[in-house]
This record gives sequence, C-alpha cells and structure tokens, in this order.
Amino acid sequence: MDFSFTAEQELLRDTVTEFLAARYPLEASRAAARTGAGWQPEIWRGLAEEVGILGASLPESVGGIGGGPVETMIIAEALGGALVLEPYVDTVVVGGGLLRRSTGKRAEDLLAGIAAGDVVTGFAALEPHSGYDYTAVATTAVADGDDWVLTGEKTVVTTAPLSTHLLVTAAMDGGIALFVVDVDAADPPAGLTVRPYRTIDERQAADLTFEALRVPVDALLLANAGAAIAATLDEAIAAVCAEAVGAMRKVVTDTVAYAKQRQQFGVPIASFQALQHRMVDMLLELEQAVAATYLVTLKLGAPAPERARAAAAAKATIGRAARRIGQESVQLHGAMGMTEELAIGHFFKRLTAVQYEFGTTDQHIARYAAMTRP
Repeated sequence: MDFSFTAEQELLRDTVTEFLAARYPLEASRAAARTGAGWQPEIWRGLAEEVGILGASLPESVGGIGGGPVETMIIAEALGGALVLEPYVDTVVVGGGLLRRSTGKRAEDLLAGIAAGDVVTGFAALEPHSGYDYTAVATTAVADGDDWVLTGEKTVVTTAPLSTHLLVTAAMDGGIALFVVDVDAADPPAGLTVRPYRTIDERQAADLTFEALRVPVDALLLANAGAAIAATLDEAIAAVCAEAVGAMRKVVTDTVAYAKQRQQFGVPIASFQALQHRMVDMLLELEQAVAATYLVTLKLGAPAPERARAAAAAKATIGRAARRIGQESVQLHGAMGMTEELAIGHFFKRLTAVQYEFGTTDQHIARYAAMTRP
C-alpha cells in the first residue's frame, strides 16, 4: 500500500509547519495559556486567513477546500509538533464533523463561520456520572412554545471558555439530540453557568450547568444524533492520534539530540548502550503509533464497525506509546525534563492528557476486545 502524500498534501504540511515555526514560539503560547483569554486569537485568525487550514477539511459550499481525513491528519500532526493550544480538534474536527452531519441553514452558517475563523465550538457531552460514555445523557430537552428548554450538567467541556457556540447533547424522545447554544464567555445567557479552569496540559475547559436554559427552535441541529456523534468521535480520535504523533516525533528528536550533547564521565550519554536501547524503544513505539494513525485515518470512510475497530486500536496504541515516550523522555533528560524552560515537560503533560482524551487507553482496549470477540 502506498502511504506517500501527494504534492498538494506535502505543500499543506510544509505551509503549516513553516507558519508555526515562524509564529508560534513555545514560550509565547505557554504565557498566553496562563494569562488573559488563555489562547492567542491572532494565531487562530492566522490559521484561517493566512494558512487556510480551518476550512481545509470542510465542504467548498461553506468556504472550505473540501479535503478529507488525510488533510486533517497532516494538519493535526503539524499542530501537535508545535504543541498548539488553539482548538483545532474541538472546533474543526468535532464541531465541523457534527455540523456537516446536521441539516438546515443554521448548520451551514456555523460551518462557514468555522472556515472563516469566526466560530469556535465546544462539545458539551460528558456528564458528572457518565465517565467517558457519550451515550449516557441525563440532560433533557423539552419543547415549550417556540423554544427548547435545556436542563442538566456537563463536565470537562474543553474549549468552552473560548467558545462562541456550544454543541450540547440532550435526551429527547428516547434518543440523543444535538443542540447549538450561542455563548459569550463574558456574558453567558440566563440559565447557563460556566465554571472555567485549565487542564493539566494548559488547555481551557469548563463544567456547565443548564438551568431551564431557553434556546430557539432552530437550535435543534439533529433530533437523532447517535450515529453522527459516533462517527464524529472516531474522526476526533484519528485527529488526536495524529496530533500525538507530531508531539512524540518532537519529543524523540529532542531526546536524542540531548543525549548526544549531554556528557557524563567525559563522553556523551548517547554512547551508553543501555540508553541507546531505551531510545530505540521510543522510536519503535513512535513507528507503531504512526502505523495505527494511518490505519484509522484510511478507515474513517469504512462501514461503522470497521471504522470503530480501527479507532479503538489506534487510540489504545497511541495511549501506550504516549505513556512510554513521555516517561522515557523525562527520565533521559533527568531533572531538567520537568522544568518550565524546557519543552519536554510541556510535551509530557500533553501526552499524558492525550491518554484520556475521547476515552482512556484501557477503555479502548476493552472496546476493541468487545468488537472482535467471537
């Protein structure tokens, strides 16, 4: 099978990588994460207007380029290699995926807003007692005249403090419905309580409470959203796997370079055979992660059972690799590995968070086992 990229895809990768190398120093992004809005809106605008990647995988009818899963993988890997905080996966992959599967002018307008860099979305699905089960929805939606009334709680809604719109799941008529809620972080609508915080990897998240929140009739995007959510989450898993691959490439490269430079007993520590073995193990984990990411990316258009198996296998593989590579890189750097000044510690935090994003490693191992059991 040919895994080489087309000339257009290589140009896309190079363009994103060059933009980030010139405009995204790690120190600036970490400082932005801890002050003010918690991100760099000017970078988001640049990704939309200067690089055009926010619409790369969206339909041409809404201002996108009409790319597919491979383009998303290329972009996500480049963003992971630069440890980008801006919410590409939450907005373009999850938000865009759900909206592409929705109907009506409201969904089209929001997709156009994503491509232009004007819309940022957060997916409000997990609840205090749901664990990582996106189908365990206790939040309710009840029709009341020309409005819908939402009541319930959502937890760990990443990107919520930055979002212009929330995509909210709610139980309705025995199924799961999908609604859009317009939000303003500085002035939330009546009936919505937002409790923001930073995650371990410096990203913005919030817990939400809906207390009889009224939304207009066109806020209902999908009355039966179960299949759309499942397909979108598998796409999100593929994108996060690609992002993790980008981060792990950077970590492996930096660790090898450090081992060649750091001396002990008058020689570089890279000359010690025991450490060479550990760095080779890191590379092997990375190559397995790359293969799993390619597989799930190519399977996103397959029938649902086949797609889900590939997603579960990829997430489990990535989770194991992220843990091994993250831990080895910190240990091989010694105490310097966890300092704020060194990139390794920041990448370690992100690789730790990846292991729990869209389901844990153990959960996806169990998911894969259940789908392959005779």
